[in-house]
Amino acid sequence: MSATRLDVLLVRRHPGLSRRKAREVIEKGQVTVDGRLAREPGLSVAASAAVAWDPNRRALPRARLSLPVLYEDGHVLVVDKPAGLLSVASSPEARDEDTVLRRVQEYVRRLRPRRAYVHPVHRLDRDTSGALALALSREARAHLQSLFRAHRVERRYLALVSGRPRAEQGEVDLPLADAYVAGRRRVARAGEGAHAALTRWRVRERFAEGALLEVQLATGRQHQIRVHLAHVGLPVVGDAVYGPEKGPAAPRQMLHAAVLGFRPPGGEGVVRVESPLPDDFRRVLARWRRRR
Repeated sequence: MSATRLDVLLVRRHPGLSRRKAREVIEKGQVTVDGRLAREPGLSVAASAAVAWDPNRRALPRARLSLPVLYEDGHVLVVDKPAGLLSVASSPEARDEDTVLRRVQEYVRRLRPRRAYVHPVHRLDRDTSGALALALSREARAHLQSLFRAHRVERRYLALVSGRPRAEQGEVDLPLADAYVAGRRRVARAGEGAHAALTRWRVRERFAEGALLEVQLATGRQHQIRVHLAHVGLPVVGDAVYGPEKGPAAPRQMLHAAVLGFRPPGGEGVVRVESPLPDDFRRVLARWRRRR
């Protein structure tokens, strides 16, 4: 028998409820499924389930996440990661570090303490902002990891770069060396351990200082965009590792994960979320536009 999201099923049973209100009353703890309290709007529920809403039930404290949510269902959560926040801890011993994973784990423990599973399926560098997905079930983890391995996830970034692109679009198809030296990667030399890496880019705007590029990842190696763009003479502005010694002032590397698209586990169609440009990126972009 087919299953439906709890908030959708509640709206069907109570046509006067909006979808937003349905999520709100579920999170307040005013809805039961087959007699058991359910506080997860994205919970998959059989169409035959007994779903009851008691508006007089005392509201429980709502679980809140200290990160903007771009998408959430019972299996996947996509957050808008700010620059400066680690995706995961820098080492297994660094348990007290503030990370996206730790914040989401705390949120999920409050939301559903009996099924508090969270696992990252990809990462963003500390100083890269934007859309970051985490699996909320083992099935979702396996599904999303298979999509990433098969390069079937849409990943589009915006990057402010120094230098002048010689064309309106291009690609960098160069393997990255496996080894890191002082925290840096580089394009591989012949004969050394490496992973294939393909980055596509196109110019969105041109400026006196450089350009705004839309960058699409065909593969997802760590530091891939930063290494590839620096290699072709278009380093990301503000990148202290791969950027030029001198360049336009920027508070951090101007790289933003703007779009994330994927087929959800067990669902049809495609989820496609967009992360708005953060304020620091927009300020640098506005300054460049004024000079132009």
